[in-house]
Amino acid sequence: MKKLEINTTLTVFESIDELSADQRELMVKAVNIRGKAYAPYSKFRVGVAIELENGEVVLGTNQENAVFPSGMCAERVAINQAGTLYPGVKIVSLSVSAASDNFTVLTPTPPCGGCRQSIFEYEENQNQPIAIYFMGETGKVVKADSIKDLLPLTFGKATLNLI
Repeated sequence: MKKLEINTTLTVFESIDELSADQRELMVKAVNIRGKAYAPYSKFRVGVAIELENGEVVLGTNQENAVFPSGMCAERVAINQAGTLYPGVKIVSLSVSAASDNFTVLTPTPPCGGCRQSIFEYEENQNQPIAIYFMGETGKVVKADSIKDLLPLTFGKATLNLI
C-alpha cells in the first residue's frame, strides 16, 4: 500500500479590485447577471460569465425547477450555451458569483461537483486549461488555473479508454 498525496494551488484575491481590468469586468458581468437567476426554491442565485478565445462573453444563471433534479446550475447553463452558439471556440475563463436572498454569501463559492465534471469535459476537449474565478457576493475571489485544481481525480476519455 502507498498513499497518494494531491496538492492544489489556488490564488486568493482579497477583493474584486485586485483582479486585472478584463477579469474584473467579467466578474462584474457574473455579479450583475446573477440577479436574473430563477431560484424560487433555494433563494440561492448564481451568475456566470464565460470568456471565449474569440472575445465573446456568454452569460448564465441557475434555473431551478419544482422537480429538483431538473434544474440547471449557472455554470452548465453558460457552458452549454457557449458550446451551442460557438462550437469549437475555446473557453479562456469562467467567472462565478453567488448570492442568497436569505443571507450574505461571503464565502467564495466554487462550481458544484456536477459542474466541475461538465467544465472538465470542455477543458479536455479543447486541450487547454480554463481559468476559474469564483466569489460570493463580496469579498475574496479565488482563482483556479484549471478545473483539475478543483477536480484532481478526473473521469474522462482516458477512463473510458477512448483516447
